[in-house]
Amino acid sequence: MGKHTTGRRHLAILPLLAAIVLVLPACATTDDSEGPSMPLVPPTETPETPPVSYYLPHDGAWRLSDDIPTGRVPSALGTVSIEGLGAFTFNPLDVRPLRPDDFATGHFSVFDVMAHLADEGWFSMEYHYDRLLDTHVIDQLDGRKDWWYRAHYAGGWAETNAMRMDLFPYKDGMSIQLATRPEEYLAELYNSFGAEVLRKSLSLGRVVIPEVRIGTVVHQNVPVSAHDVRADVLQPGVVTALDVLLSLGDQRRIDALKLTWYSNLGQATPVDSFYVEQIDDGDGVYDTEASPETGGWVYETGSLAFNGFQGNNIRVPADVRIIVSPEYMVWYWIGSPR
Repeated sequence: MGKHTTGRRHLAILPLLAAIVLVLPACATTDDSEGPSMPLVPPTETPETPPVSYYLPHDGAWRLSDDIPTGRVPSALGTVSIEGLGAFTFNPLDVRPLRPDDFATGHFSVFDVMAHLADEGWFSMEYHYDRLLDTHVIDQLDGRKDWWYRAHYAGGWAETNAMRMDLFPYKDGMSIQLATRPEEYLAELYNSFGAEVLRKSLSLGRVVIPEVRIGTVVHQNVPVSAHDVRADVLQPGVVTALDVLLSLGDQRRIDALKLTWYSNLGQATPVDSFYVEQIDDGDGVYDTEASPETGGWVYETGSLAFNGFQGNNIRVPADVRIIVSPEYMVWYWIGSPR
């Protein structure tokens, strides 16, 4: 079992916040750790880019062309709020992924931020990678056990989350909060991770989802393969929630998809992801394109023990939500029937 331990660093009080931002790579504050965690320096403003839509299949294939947009690499100072310790600022350019087989150069996870801050000595943290859970586990932080997190992107809100911390992609402007949870909650969460690993092992290393529901249609035992839509953020071969729909297209179980790239969306900057705006599976219900007047698609995936807003229904775009071997996936049409 690998272990990482760091000591606590005593912080000096500087007279000006600007001096803190310019001189220190990270800093602790006395703010309530349960409050919202936002970067002290906002992300660099970028011009509003109009959405770009893509229709699949394209030339008979369920793959996008090579000239699709790419996401921005995190570059603005971010913060993490930790229960009982306060807020810590970090420079994302200094963070390195613990799972380089999953994340492309310049990108990393929420857990990587925690490991980086521990490496810098801002708090004591021990952790290890558990291959039976396929995730990193915090053994202790500041002498306490049973830590979990909440995170959301710019323009979002705090959500109960059952996604592996070391697979949650980091973006500029996001909020990250860590707090202790009941031991029983972490046990159930880790049991669900273990069940995913076992399910994948029984499928000889392939992702096979027992049930995928799209509107009124249910698909059972869906094999999923990587389509590398987000090679700018993820490594080749990493399987995402979007790959489930693309695999159903490969298997001729759906007829058409519309994916729209958003750089920014209202107060959410950056977005830098594809949104699913049409799933045509030929059943005559919810088959046409989404619109502000009629509604659109949202999804969830994971263990049934955390269905809905218990942890699986979170605002992580499908094109960057890495999946291991979830028990189910559901796509909901929110709005009027089409």
